[in-house]
Amino acid sequence: QVQLVESGGGLVQPGGSLRLSCAASRIIFRINNMGWYRQAPGKQRELVALITRTGGTNYEDSVKGRFTISMDNAKNTVNLQMNSLKPEDTAVYYCKVVAGGNIYWGQGTQVTVSS
Repeated sequence: QVQLVESGGGLVQPGGSLRLSCAASRIIFRINNMGWYRQAPGKQRELVALITRTGGTNYEDSVKGRFTISMDNAKNTVNLQMNSLKPEDTAVYYCKVVAGGNIYWGQGTQVTVSS
């Protein structure tokens, strides 16, 4: 069973930066895509950023130009660099991996943007 472990969340002031990382417990074969999602209190979970095995990326409109997703195939990790953070970015962030017909989720990491 693959486990995904996120790290890098925390409390940051508006305008600040955080880097989230998601590491798999073992090598994952046949990765289709890796992504970051977030869920704020009282809201549905939404896609933040996605990266395919070929390196194509897709971002939610509100984070374009501020967030960057990257993937390290050799280490089976996916990262999310978040710059110019806003209070509305506050949420629990989850990583997700789709591979070989399977879907894996991490346990989530809290990101709070507040002064």
